[in-house]
Amino acid sequence: MNLYSFEPKVVDGNPHLCDGLQILGAKWSFLVIAELIKGPQRFKQLQRNVAVVKTQSLTDTLRHLEKTGVVKREVFPTVPVSVEYSLTEKGYDFGKVLQELDNWAQRWSSPTDVE
Repeated sequence: MNLYSFEPKVVDGNPHLCDGLQILGAKWSFLVIAELIKGPQRFKQLQRNVAVVKTQSLTDTLRHLEKTGVVKREVFPTVPVSVEYSLTEKGYDFGKVLQELDNWAQRWSSPTDVE
């Protein structure tokens, strides 16, 4: 593939790339998805595991990912009520993209590799 010939499919009513970036491009989406790939988690557990994210930002990110069908929120009728977050099939499918992004970052994150 010629590096300069890539054109996102955003013309002729086919804006898939832009749609994907709107869903996944939120500031903390990648971290939350990467954590939930490990398995379902309750809010506090998720908050501990992605400690760089403030509580309100994590709440907003989870709501956004739930609204877009990437994350499933399940409420359990316990006392007190417990809530568990997990990835949907759509969310797990994104794991492949995260793995490729991680591969790319490992290859190019060293300052000595910059041309």
